[in-house]
Amino acid sequence: MKYLRLRDELLERVAVMEPGEPLPPERELAAEIGVSRTTLRRALAELVSAGALRSRPGAGMFAVGPKIAQGLTATSFTEDMLARGLRPGARLVSFTVIPAGARLGRRLELSPSEEVLRVLRVRLADDEPMAVELLHVPAQLVPGLDADLLSGASFYQLLAQRYGLSVAGGRQSIEPTVTDREESNLLGVALHSPALLFERTSRDAGGRVLEFVRSVYRGDRYRIETAITPSMVQPSVQA
Repeated sequence: MKYLRLRDELLERVAVMEPGEPLPPERELAAEIGVSRTTLRRALAELVSAGALRSRPGAGMFAVGPKIAQGLTATSFTEDMLARGLRPGARLVSFTVIPAGARLGRRLELSPSEEVLRVLRVRLADDEPMAVELLHVPAQLVPGLDADLLSGASFYQLLAQRYGLSVAGGRQSIEPTVTDREESNLLGVALHSPALLFERTSRDAGGRVLEFVRSVYRGDRYRIETAITPSMVQPSVQA
C-alpha cells in the first residue's frame, strides 16, 4: 500500500507539471517524500514505462505532459496542434524524387515509372518531436514543389493554396507498433518504444489519389479517441 501511495503521489505531482519540467534530484525527492531511494527509483522507472516521465541519462527525470487525443478522422497535423494550443512545426529530414515502383504505384494508382515525391519529416509540437511522417505524392500533381516550400509548412495548405487541390476523403489504418532505430533517433525515444502507426491514402473529390502517408506517432504522447453511438453499445441478441 505504501508503494501504491508513492506512485499515486508522483502521478499527482507530474500531472501539474509542464512538459519538459524536471523533477527534483533523486536524493532530494526521496528525502522530501520520506522513502528510500531504491523505492523511489522503482516508482520512477514504472512512470517512465507508463509514459508519464522521460529519463535523460545524466540529466534526470522530466515530465512528458498529458497525452494528445487523436481522433479516428483524418486531420491536418497543423490544425490539430493549433486546436490544442500547441505550436506546430516540422523538421525536414529528406526530400527526394523516386520512381513509383510496383508497391507505391498501386498505392498512388500510378504506373511504376511515374515520379513520386518522397518526403521524410519530423512533426513537432512546441518544438518537441511528436511523429515521423513519410509522405509520398505524385510529382505531376505538385509541379515546382521543393524542400524549401514544404519545410515547416502544412502540406494540405500548400495543396489548396498553391495547386487548388483539397482532400475530400480516403482511407486510414491505425495499428500498434514499436519504433525502429531511425524513428527512435528522430523522435528522441528509446529503441522499440511503443508507437502508433498511421497509414493514410487521401483522394480529391474526383477520386484521384493525392498522397500516401506513413506516420509513426509516439505512444507516450498519443491516445486514440472516438465517440460512441447508441447502436455501438446495444447488446446483441441471438436466437
